[in-house]
Amino acid sequence: MAKKTRKQGGTPATAALTAAGAPFTVHAYEHDPASASYGEEAAQALGVSPDRVFKTLVAEVDGELTVAVVPVAGQLDLKALAAAVGGKRAAMADPVVAERTTGYVRGGISPLGQRKRLRTVLDESASGHPTICVSAGRRGLEVELAPADLAELTSAVLAPVGRA
Repeated sequence: MAKKTRKQGGTPATAALTAAGAPFTVHAYEHDPASASYGEEAAQALGVSPDRVFKTLVAEVDGELTVAVVPVAGQLDLKALAAAVGGKRAAMADPVVAERTTGYVRGGISPLGQRKRLRTVLDESASGHPTICVSAGRRGLEVELAPADLAELTSAVLAPVGRA
Protein backbone atom coordinates (compact mmCIF):
# COMPACT_ATOMS: atom_id res chain seq x y z
CA MET A 1 0.00 0.00 0.00
CA ALA A 2 1.16 3.47 -0.76
CA LYS A 3 1.48 6.09 1.91
CA LYS A 4 -0.59 9.19 1.49
CA THR A 5 0.36 12.48 3.03
CA ARG A 6 -1.84 14.93 4.88
CA LYS A 7 -2.05 17.06 1.74
CA GLN A 8 -3.43 14.14 -0.25
CA GLY A 9 -5.81 12.82 2.44
CA GLY A 10 -6.36 16.04 4.29
CA THR A 11 -7.79 14.77 7.59
CA PRO A 12 -6.53 14.28 11.14
CA ALA A 13 -6.81 10.51 10.52
CA THR A 14 -4.47 10.55 7.54
CA ALA A 15 -2.15 12.93 9.35
CA ALA A 16 -1.97 10.48 12.29
CA LEU A 17 -1.17 7.61 9.93
CA THR A 18 1.49 9.62 8.14
CA ALA A 19 3.07 10.73 11.43
CA ALA A 20 3.16 7.11 12.63
CA GLY A 21 4.76 5.92 9.40
CA ALA A 22 2.04 3.32 8.93
CA PRO A 23 1.32 2.15 5.37
CA PHE A 24 -2.16 3.03 4.16
CA THR A 25 -4.16 3.86 1.06
CA VAL A 26 -6.83 6.54 0.81
CA HIS A 27 -9.94 5.75 -1.23
CA ALA A 28 -12.30 8.55 -2.22
CA TYR A 29 -15.79 8.17 -3.61
CA GLU A 30 -18.74 10.44 -4.28
CA HIS A 31 -20.91 10.41 -1.14
CA ASP A 32 -24.67 10.34 -1.76
CA PRO A 33 -26.46 12.31 1.00
CA ALA A 34 -29.56 10.17 0.42
CA SER A 35 -27.70 6.94 1.23
CA ALA A 36 -29.33 4.97 4.06
CA SER A 37 -26.04 3.52 5.34
CA TYR A 38 -22.68 5.28 5.16
CA GLY A 39 -20.74 2.03 5.55
CA GLU A 40 -22.68 0.04 2.99
CA GLU A 41 -22.38 2.97 0.59
CA ALA A 42 -18.59 2.93 1.06
CA ALA A 43 -18.36 -0.83 0.49
CA GLN A 44 -20.42 -0.62 -2.68
CA ALA A 45 -18.62 2.47 -4.03
CA LEU A 46 -15.21 0.90 -3.43
CA GLY A 47 -16.19 -2.56 -4.65
CA VAL A 48 -15.07 -4.06 -1.33
CA SER A 49 -16.85 -6.78 0.61
CA PRO A 50 -18.88 -5.29 3.51
CA ASP A 51 -17.04 -7.59 5.93
CA ARG A 52 -13.81 -5.67 5.14
CA VAL A 53 -15.32 -2.20 5.59
CA PHE A 54 -15.63 -1.23 9.24
CA LYS A 55 -17.78 1.46 10.80
CA THR A 56 -16.73 3.52 13.79
CA LEU A 57 -19.39 3.80 16.47
CA VAL A 58 -19.21 5.77 19.70
CA ALA A 59 -20.91 4.29 22.75
CA GLU A 60 -20.99 5.00 26.46
CA VAL A 61 -19.81 2.20 28.72
CA ASP A 62 -20.59 2.91 32.36
CA GLY A 63 -20.61 6.62 31.49
CA GLU A 64 -17.28 6.62 29.61
CA LEU A 65 -17.18 7.19 25.86
CA THR A 66 -15.78 4.19 24.00
CA VAL A 67 -15.18 3.58 20.30
CA ALA A 68 -16.28 0.33 18.67
CA VAL A 69 -15.03 -0.57 15.19
CA VAL A 70 -17.22 -3.24 13.61
CA PRO A 71 -17.96 -4.53 10.10
CA VAL A 72 -20.62 -2.56 8.24
CA ALA A 73 -22.25 -5.88 7.35
CA GLY A 74 -23.33 -6.33 10.98
CA GLN A 75 -24.21 -4.54 14.17
CA LEU A 76 -22.53 -3.63 17.42
CA ASP A 77 -23.24 -5.96 20.34
CA LEU A 78 -23.44 -3.49 23.25
CA LYS A 79 -23.22 -6.18 25.93
CA ALA A 80 -20.07 -7.60 24.32
CA LEU A 81 -18.59 -4.09 24.09
CA ALA A 82 -19.17 -3.50 27.79
CA ALA A 83 -17.60 -6.85 28.64
CA ALA A 84 -14.59 -6.16 26.38
CA VAL A 85 -13.65 -3.09 28.43
CA GLY A 86 -14.61 -4.49 31.83
CA GLY A 87 -17.85 -2.54 32.04
CA LYS A 88 -21.39 -3.46 32.95
CA ARG A 89 -23.66 -1.38 30.74
CA ALA A 90 -23.30 0.13 27.30
CA ALA A 91 -25.51 2.36 25.19
CA MET A 92 -24.96 4.32 22.02
CA ALA A 93 -23.61 7.80 22.68
CA ASP A 94 -25.56 10.91 21.80
CA PRO A 95 -24.52 11.75 18.20
CA VAL A 96 -23.82 15.39 19.10
CA VAL A 97 -21.51 14.30 21.93
CA ALA A 98 -19.79 11.78 19.62
CA GLU A 99 -19.17 14.46 17.00
CA ARG A 100 -17.95 17.04 19.49
CA THR A 101 -15.64 14.59 21.27
CA THR A 102 -14.10 13.02 18.16
CA GLY A 103 -13.99 16.15 16.01
CA TYR A 104 -15.69 14.31 13.14
CA VAL A 105 -19.25 14.28 11.74
CA ARG A 106 -21.53 11.23 11.76
CA GLY A 107 -20.76 9.04 8.79
CA GLY A 108 -17.19 10.32 8.83
CA ILE A 109 -16.03 9.42 12.34
CA SER A 110 -12.63 7.76 12.11
CA PRO A 111 -11.05 5.68 14.86
CA LEU A 112 -7.82 7.59 14.06
CA GLY A 113 -6.90 11.21 14.77
CA GLN A 114 -9.76 11.93 17.10
CA ARG A 115 -9.84 15.22 19.00
CA LYS A 116 -9.93 13.29 22.28
CA ARG A 117 -8.42 9.82 22.30
CA LEU A 118 -11.04 7.33 23.41
CA ARG A 119 -10.58 3.72 24.41
CA THR A 120 -11.21 1.58 21.37
CA VAL A 121 -12.41 -1.95 20.70
CA LEU A 122 -11.85 -3.49 17.27
CA ASP A 123 -14.01 -6.44 16.31
CA GLU A 124 -11.82 -9.53 16.20
CA SER A 125 -13.05 -10.40 12.70
CA ALA A 126 -10.73 -7.66 11.41
CA SER A 127 -7.73 -9.89 12.07
CA GLY A 128 -9.00 -12.30 9.41
CA HIS A 129 -8.23 -9.79 6.65
CA PRO A 130 -4.86 -8.51 5.38
CA THR A 131 -6.38 -5.00 5.19
CA ILE A 132 -9.61 -3.33 6.22
CA CYS A 133 -11.19 0.01 5.39
CA VAL A 134 -12.31 2.58 7.98
CA SER A 135 -13.42 6.15 7.64
CA ALA A 136 -10.58 8.54 6.88
CA GLY A 137 -12.40 11.33 8.68
CA ARG A 138 -15.07 12.55 6.33
CA ARG A 139 -17.94 11.16 4.31
CA GLY A 140 -16.75 9.80 0.99
CA LEU A 141 -13.21 9.08 2.19
CA GLU A 142 -11.95 5.73 3.46
CA VAL A 143 -8.51 4.61 4.52
CA GLU A 144 -7.29 1.05 3.95
CA LEU A 145 -4.74 -0.36 6.35
CA ALA A 146 -3.67 -3.51 8.15
CA PRO A 147 -5.86 -4.35 11.16
CA ALA A 148 -2.75 -4.76 13.32
CA ASP A 149 -1.69 -1.20 12.48
CA LEU A 150 -5.14 0.15 13.35
CA ALA A 151 -5.12 -1.74 16.64
CA GLU A 152 -1.65 -0.48 17.50
CA LEU A 153 -2.33 3.15 16.60
CA THR A 154 -5.58 3.28 18.58
CA SER A 155 -4.42 1.00 21.43
CA ALA A 156 -7.47 -1.08 20.60
CA VAL A 157 -8.57 -4.22 22.33
CA LEU A 158 -9.58 -6.99 19.89
CA ALA A 159 -12.84 -8.63 20.95
CA PRO A 160 -15.98 -10.16 19.41
CA VAL A 161 -18.15 -7.03 19.55
CA GLY A 162 -19.83 -7.30 16.14
CA ARG A 163 -22.76 -9.52 15.32
CA ALA A 164 -24.38 -10.45 12.02
